[in-house]
Amino acid sequence: MLLLMLVAIASLGLCSRAGAQPLCRVRTVRTGKALKDGHQTPRNVLYSSSVTTRLIKHPCKKNLALFLGRQLFFTAENFEGSLSPLSIPPSMQVGKPEVTSAHFADLSLLLVVNKKVYVYNIKKRIWTASTGIKHPVSHISGDNCCYGMHFICSDMSKYVFAYSHGDKISEANVYFSYNWGYTFVKYRILQGQALPVGSLGGVFNLYSLSQIGVLLINQQKAKFKYSDYPLNHSFGLPFDYNSTLDVIIAPGQKGILIFWSEKSLLVSRNSGQLVFPVQVQEKPATLYPSVFDAGITIHAVAANENELAVLTREDNVYYGSLGILTNFIVKLPHQNIWSQQAAMMFSALGILEIVTPIPDSEFPAFDFLKCLVNIQAVLMDPQLKVDVCKVEVLEGDFDNKMYTIDMNSKLELTAVMIPRPGTSPVPLAMVSNPHSLGLNVFNQEVDYTYDGNTKHRLKISLKQQQLWGRADPNFTSSIKKPTMSTITVDIANKEISCVDLQPLTALISIGCDLKKKIVVQKEISACYKGYLDPVALQDNYSYVIEKEAYDRSFRGQRATKDLLVHYPYEKLGCPLLIHYDRPWKPVVELWREGKFQEVVNAEYVMLEVNGLFTYTYSLTADSAMCNSQPQNWTTIRGKARGRPFAWDRENYMSCHQYIKDSPLRWPNVPYQIMGGPTDNKIIFDQRNGIYVFLISIVDPYYSYCHLTTIFSVYVYGAFPLPFSWPEITIFLLMSSILLSVWLAYMIPKQLHTEEGRRLRGYWVSLRNRCRRSCEYFQCRH
Repeated sequence: MLLLMLVAIASLGLCSRAGAQPLCRVRTVRTGKALKDGHQTPRNVLYSSSVTTRLIKHPCKKNLALFLGRQLFFTAENFEGSLSPLSIPPSMQVGKPEVTSAHFADLSLLLVVNKKVYVYNIKKRIWTASTGIKHPVSHISGDNCCYGMHFICSDMSKYVFAYSHGDKISEANVYFSYNWGYTFVKYRILQGQALPVGSLGGVFNLYSLSQIGVLLINQQKAKFKYSDYPLNHSFGLPFDYNSTLDVIIAPGQKGILIFWSEKSLLVSRNSGQLVFPVQVQEKPATLYPSVFDAGITIHAVAANENELAVLTREDNVYYGSLGILTNFIVKLPHQNIWSQQAAMMFSALGILEIVTPIPDSEFPAFDFLKCLVNIQAVLMDPQLKVDVCKVEVLEGDFDNKMYTIDMNSKLELTAVMIPRPGTSPVPLAMVSNPHSLGLNVFNQEVDYTYDGNTKHRLKISLKQQQLWGRADPNFTSSIKKPTMSTITVDIANKEISCVDLQPLTALISIGCDLKKKIVVQKEISACYKGYLDPVALQDNYSYVIEKEAYDRSFRGQRATKDLLVHYPYEKLGCPLLIHYDRPWKPVVELWREGKFQEVVNAEYVMLEVNGLFTYTYSLTADSAMCNSQPQNWTTIRGKARGRPFAWDRENYMSCHQYIKDSPLRWPNVPYQIMGGPTDNKIIFDQRNGIYVFLISIVDPYYSYCHLTTIFSVYVYGAFPLPFSWPEITIFLLMSSILLSVWLAYMIPKQLHTEEGRRLRGYWVSLRNRCRRSCEYFQCRH
């Protein structure tokens, strides 16, 4: 009780010293001392040896946070309860329980303890030692996506890097995890590039740029090197690196990186390509170019999607916006809140909390002193002389949502801005990954007046730059590779007082639209014309493919027996009707969410799934005007490692481009690609029956999706083939041989029967009569 009274008196003293408008309202969080989190053992209590305190808040699960100081505290209730220090079970055998890095990966808390990575499952409350890391590591990095349950968004939390800060780039051991940090594999940084000179400052998955970024440090300068084209041909702009910098990836996938140490604070809004020092405004007319020039010492830093706060050892709090163009922090009113154990976090938009753990002499659990800062209310202090926000409303229904732009698709977004009367603010839109997305110019339309002011509707068009026809191909990233970006709509030079007017942000996946599919048009079915009975097809219908017509293994070897095939009517329906002697090309349609979009003119390939090879193509490599040897199913399957249908947009190469390693050597081979610039068609042999085809879009510039479907056709009208003269000769010869063998067997056998004796007597009598007749004829002449 005495401790509580002292805390209460101290809190009142803090408020009284702050004047009429204190920075924050201080309160103490104290609950029952039952240890709710199960960490009751005093052994292996984790700690951070850093001279600064850090507070890591889960970007999506707003009540989850980790405090890193002399003790570590994990909370699932936003520090709204007493907590015991976080400890790791003795069975983990961590040795020295020093934590050098921590990261939330969805519902897993990852910690680097004594140079090894451990995972704490938050839901199950189970500790696990990561596997696969063979060298000491000091840091882990990753990100979380909070835009929804789309698989691209939810998969982000799975990917984690582990590395040792300060290792030479040429000797650095970097590990990568695909499963929230439970297992790691060795990762080769900057693969295919010459390794630069310097040491490793960090490895980051920069989703908004669709790049892996490696921070390089050399001679008190740092710069980013990127993994993929086109950024892999250059470095980010170098910036000062005079002491070890902590790197914060701001939530929201907008490409905002925050670098800080005790004497340095820098921000990048484009994933490290450009890094600038944050300016410091001490007084309304005093602006320092950097933290170092302002003479302040940073103790803790907090950031959310759009805001930045700094707590200094000089017992001051600074606040700034992470808007498109703003790049300064302003000093807030003074209040005695600093301590060695104080840390900060944003608990909500414009709400900053300064958290300090307080030990209890009677219980192992700690209470928490919380200072709640309402940023909007504090900035209204006339002494700060902060300009009034010029915008009253900025809204759009796309904010905090995720969209997909497939190849050849366009996204239209709309935002509404209502300026304050008498002002004319300028809206801006920024794309985090300009190498993949193109941004059309705003069309600003005046709709109507709103409370005496004008309401503006802003229209935004998004499409890939190469497909706009405006971008230099050398500047644009590979259009074949799915990428990601964010679109942010904000106000240029927005006043820092616009706390409640945050930017509008949406996550854009430039990749496969899962709502798309292809179907083959069926004009006339075999059931409609009476060639097949739909009732029979549904009744476990099967048909036979003769052994001379199929190769089930797709290896160029004919079968040794006929094949019985079950027809899946529930999947294929009634087959399309095709006459055998008419060259045929399917009509492929693109559908989205049950609505017809267009007839597909892109290149595609077909294959009969049961191995029927009684068809060919109307074009050859020569007549298709190929400049290189075209691909075919035989060559593709030879490289597909047992996958017979592995021809798709990722391994397709057009023969109409000259390929040095594949010159046109066999111009007369069948050209097996259909659609696109050619009018290639299927030509069936003189055979009736059902064919089940797989069709796959292989054009890499049509869609990021692997668009495939299976359909069936019934070929009719083929008469039995006539005999040819060689076949007749062979038939007669074989018949004669068989007849001779039969007679040689039957005649001796029949001679021993009663009928055989009569027949033999008849032939003997006939022979004698013939002989007497001949003798008589000779005697007369």
